[in-house]
Amino acid sequence: MTNLLALADIRINGARPWDIHVHDQRFFSRVLASGTLGFGESYMDGWWDCDALDEMCCRAIRAELEKRFEFRLPNVWALLTALVANQQTSRRSRKVGRVHYDLRNDFFEAMLDPNMQYSCALFATGDDLAAAQLRKLDWICQRLHLRPGLRLLDIGCGWGGLARYAASHYGCKVVGITISREQFDYAQRWCRGLDAEIQLRDYREVTERFDRVVSVGMVEHVGYRNYSTYMRVAARSLGEDGLFLCQGICGNVSRVHTDPWIERHIFPNSMLPSVAQLTRAAESVFIVEDVKNIGLNYDPTLLAWEENFRRAWPRFADRYGERFRRMWRFYLLSCAGAFRAHSLQVFSILFSKEATGIGSGVRDERQTASSTRTAVLEASALRV
Repeated sequence: MTNLLALADIRINGARPWDIHVHDQRFFSRVLASGTLGFGESYMDGWWDCDALDEMCCRAIRAELEKRFEFRLPNVWALLTALVANQQTSRRSRKVGRVHYDLRNDFFEAMLDPNMQYSCALFATGDDLAAAQLRKLDWICQRLHLRPGLRLLDIGCGWGGLARYAASHYGCKVVGITISREQFDYAQRWCRGLDAEIQLRDYREVTERFDRVVSVGMVEHVGYRNYSTYMRVAARSLGEDGLFLCQGICGNVSRVHTDPWIERHIFPNSMLPSVAQLTRAAESVFIVEDVKNIGLNYDPTLLAWEENFRRAWPRFADRYGERFRRMWRFYLLSCAGAFRAHSLQVFSILFSKEATGIGSGVRDERQTASSTRTAVLEASALRV
């Protein structure tokens, strides 16, 4: 184990911030037996610590240490389960709502920005988290060419921040859907008085027609067996001149299951797609109009969430306990390290209906539009 970590320039009980300090010798056998699941769970149990957990994970990922554990039992079991059964059916997909998103709303309010955005922000020089999330919201609305009177479907609307922004700043008529009861209750209250309706339903249940469809940070819960269904639902929900913006975390390679630790403790029944999987699923129903990668912005987004979480923790310590604190810290900082190592990306893919392309002069509008504001947004998407 010591030799393996040395490949990533990580030392056991070393003096550098990214070195690991082992408190329980069972750590070594647990990781060797269970791979990333054992690594994360032993941290939750207090068997080891690391001052710069994000940088340690970044170095381990860049050195591809996780590949040394691909054939450990948790990984094999996750693969077999994904191959045998659809883990993201309408019934099973609701588990992530109960386990993760139905954590109390005051907890997420303490961690997130004022617009309750639980997805990658878009930073420009000098932005704090709140400004970067507002920038992201406006960028999404502009990519969709929103204007007053358009009907917008927000698949996986979260706490209603995007629905609220599109209705109040762009004059859209919005329907937002979520499978989380806590998000549903919060978004309903937050969007009261606006032309925004929040519904508690699965995306497969949508039958209405819209001018635009957006899905931000939800495709990670669709599952490889359902990507074609997901694309067909978006397509049938759009008029012939419609646009669909799918934005979410993607892996660099196509897989059929997620990391065992993330699946067990953070996002049950989740799976990160690749761009190849999404675009293959869109064949015959959509044209790919534009693809942006804003993944470099997720590292600072996650670090800002972790800082907010750390500051607010005394309010929640009695409710959730120490093991939860360590679990949540490992989640946020290991993901920050993964984005820093470029093993994860955030792709924003703009689709149009195949029959007409972008249509109605929007293509010409997009090609000719030029402003300082847009230039800043594009530059910020390349932040290093």
